[in-house]
Formats: sequence, C-alpha cells, structure tokens
Amino acid sequence: MGEKKVMVVDDEESLIELVKAVLEEEGYRVITAMNGEEALEKLKTVKPDLILLDMMMPGMSGREVCERIRKDPKTKNLKIAFLTVAKFSEAGKDILKKMNVLDYITKPFDNDDLVRRVKKIIG
Repeated sequence: MGEKKVMVVDDEESLIELVKAVLEEEGYRVITAMNGEEALEKLKTVKPDLILLDMMMPGMSGREVCERIRKDPKTKNLKIAFLTVAKFSEAGKDILKKMNVLDYITKPFDNDDLVRRVKKIIG
C-alpha cells in the first residue's frame, strides 16, 4: 500500500509547516496549498486521501472550496475535514454533514489529536 496523501490548505504558512511536520513524521505525504485557487489547481493532478481545509481564507473561503470540490465529478468523493478556528453550532454541524465534511479540527489543535483524527478518517 502506498503512502497516504494529505492536502493541507491554509493561508498561514506557519500552520501549514506545523501540520506538514506532524503528519510527515507519521508517514503521510503532505501536499500544501496557500489558498483555495491553488488547492483546486493542484486537485487537477493530485488525488489526496484527505484534504484538511481552513475555513477562513482570503479570496475563496474553505466552504466555497469545499462546494467546488463537491461539484466536480472528479473530486466530489474526496475526503474533507475542516481545520479551523471557527466553532460550529449544531446547525453548522448539520451543514457540514450535508457538504460531506467528515470532521472539523479546531485550531489551535493538539498534535496527537490531529494525528488521531487523520488516522480515523484515512488510516
């Protein structure tokens, strides 16, 4: 079995570096994108096992990126989890379910918790 690929989409470079370091140590291959446009462009050539997507980014929000991924037949079944400072209400969680978002990890996160949750989604 090949290594699992995780795409991290966030406009904070320090956060991307942290997530990348934590996940690479666990044997995941990490693909990074600094914004939604870059993520959608990379998804034309790369199929990650999981996308960790920031909600609040300049330009295109994480929600918009998620909606675009879901609309494209080539990417609509990709696994997505939000990595965000936002706290979701129950109504918000229902919206995430409708968008087929598997989890949301709140920043700042505990590294072990991040790894545990990624493993739960993609093994």
